Amino acid sequence: MLKTELTRILEIQYPIFQAPMAGGPATPRLAAAVSNAGGVGSLGAGYLTPEQIRSAVRETGRLTDRPFGVNLFVPEEANTPKEAIDGMNAYLDRYRAKLGVAPGPSISRFAESFEEQVQVLLEEKLPVFSFTFGIPSREVIEAFKQRGTFVIGTATTVEEGIRLQAAGVDAVVAQGSEAGGHRGTFATSAADALIGTMALVPQMADHLSVPVIASGGIMDGRGLAASLVLGASAAQMGTAFLTSAESGAHAAHKRKLLASQEDSTEITTAYSGKAARGIRTEFMDDMRSYTGTLPDYPIQNALTRDIRQAAAQADNPEFMSLWAGQGLRLARDQRTAAEIVEQTIKQARERLSSIRSQ
Repeated sequence: MLKTELTRILEIQYPIFQAPMAGGPATPRLAAAVSNAGGVGSLGAGYLTPEQIRSAVRETGRLTDRPFGVNLFVPEEANTPKEAIDGMNAYLDRYRAKLGVAPGPSISRFAESFEEQVQVLLEEKLPVFSFTFGIPSREVIEAFKQRGTFVIGTATTVEEGIRLQAAGVDAVVAQGSEAGGHRGTFATSAADALIGTMALVPQMADHLSVPVIASGGIMDGRGLAASLVLGASAAQMGTAFLTSAESGAHAAHKRKLLASQEDSTEITTAYSGKAARGIRTEFMDDMRSYTGTLPDYPIQNALTRDIRQAAAQADNPEFMSLWAGQGLRLARDQRTAAEIVEQTIKQARERLSSIRSQ
């Protein structure tokens, strides 16, 4: 009943993908648990050094013999003037003072080398490689495919999906506006790419010949069943796994998520310079009053890193980036990743059977 084009191609039991969730939540333990349960687990490796990536991939491989994926961020050119960077760094000192962090840190590098990250993944011969924020060169995509790796791109509009398909990807994640974390928009402004999952998925499915993976607001079997009915070959779930036993999300992040409601999130650029959906915080509210130029991603992300890390150490969620989707009110505590997969599949089967019997 739940067999799709993707379950056949990847030889997986269920059409469930765990969202990569870079920055800590998507641990090797979580990725392996989802894969072992019949889905596809993923590592968000965008912020990791090449050697950290190699270590995480190998650890995941020791924990599962099933397909799993790794996600990277396609690099973008940042055009922020030095005076804007210096101005933001000085402004952020007010938050560093609150958290006991040294002012005005000197940052030598804003992001890891995408080329070096890719090279490690090519050497490790991954089952699945996914990317966000754009499209890598055709040479990169072909290099993965020549090694037998299944390649997935991320799109927030149909046009982006069409461009990804033309670039040679094997499947496209249709990221609805409900999704938590960073927006994958690359062909238009983030403000113009806020199409809801229910509207985006069928339009994407109608215009693409490669499989579509629905993402955004999918928290249980009802969301999975709806995704399949809308034309998706699988559903990608992130927020649903944030509170799992295997999640690497900070305890304060989990507490805030479980105490929040469907209207508790908003899209912000305050933390990283790129649009991302998370639970509203004091930092997000206060940064609205900043009158200077907000540095582009990944510069702003690097500038706020020490603040976010200090807040995590202090167990202070008000200065942490608490990425979460609009379905967060459906999150449940004290469940393993395997239980989430099993309950999602059970509920999806029940819903689809109910529809067929009417």
